[in-house]
Amino acid sequence: MAERTVIPFGPQHPVLPEPIHFDLVVEDETVVEAIPQIGFVHRGLEQLVKKKDYSTFVSVTERICGICSFGHSLGYSQTIEILMGIEVPQRAEYLRVILHELSRVHSHLLWMGLAADAFGFENLFMQCWRIRERILDIFEATTGGRVILSACNVGGVYHDITNEELKGIVDVLKGMGNEYSKLTKTFLNDGSVKSRLIGVGYLSKQDAIDNCVVGPFARASNVAEDIRCYGFGGYGYLSAFEPIVCEDGDGYGRAKVRALEVLQSIDIIVELVSKIPDGEVMVKVKGSPEDGSVSASRLEQPRGECFYYAKGNGSKFLERFRIRTPTAQNIGGMTKILQGCDIADVPLNILTIDPCISCTER
Repeated sequence: MAERTVIPFGPQHPVLPEPIHFDLVVEDETVVEAIPQIGFVHRGLEQLVKKKDYSTFVSVTERICGICSFGHSLGYSQTIEILMGIEVPQRAEYLRVILHELSRVHSHLLWMGLAADAFGFENLFMQCWRIRERILDIFEATTGGRVILSACNVGGVYHDITNEELKGIVDVLKGMGNEYSKLTKTFLNDGSVKSRLIGVGYLSKQDAIDNCVVGPFARASNVAEDIRCYGFGGYGYLSAFEPIVCEDGDGYGRAKVRALEVLQSIDIIVELVSKIPDGEVMVKVKGSPEDGSVSASRLEQPRGECFYYAKGNGSKFLERFRIRTPTAQNIGGMTKILQGCDIADVPLNILTIDPCISCTER
């Protein structure tokens, strides 16, 4: 039996935009066990519900994660709306989905660029982020922000997006088509990309289920689970929705799922823009959640299912707010794919699940 050595990985590493630590137990060049450790960026955001009233706390939820900022404000707002029985205007539901899917495109393009940078394909990295800039320009033109949008609140959205602006968004997305198809072709067919991703970080379907992984991480292992299928909020207005799955189960499969989900998100936006009704985008919210009332909602963030829970106490402050983020679910699967891999593949394996540590710790 080869001698085992423990190698510390992180919390600071070039491939990790946020700090997480692993104790890697290795035999020669092979990892036999990975022990994760978090807690480096814990901010205690959930505790702030006792100091900020439920209507202003949405600005805190946006800062749980910059990349998923709109999704967190949407998930929180939906949870409070269920808690208080608030009916959101139909146009606002459409706009929420449009902005959420734009956030998914932005997040996946960001990940594709980071993955390309991790295996040394600098030109591909710059092309991914160049196309992503168009999505950020849309955010800036419609909400005033590029990352933290401050567009969603309990009762709807702050500002309407005119039909002319929505058509302009569709034109921009369709104009991206040719460039993005070339980008996807390179990402999925280039030999240097395949050599780094195919067979790396394999996770079987059964292991994905056993470890309760979510999002593209799960769908790349042929687990057809996507919260958008249940038609929550504006997703109920889609004519049809099928999750994108892949049977590969490796890093290449995860890249393929994300690359195709960008096209799927564009199709969702185009469909909803063509059907969006006129009307108000915000209702006035009065009163406070009843004492002891509880509610929960789920949302498909770019990284996977996010679960929100809220409990009222009869005042404008919540008694409890709880969020379970996708990366918190995926850490178990992450340790699984690290077992048996080469030390050189550890950074890329971690990156393929698109971890968000600030989401996990809050």
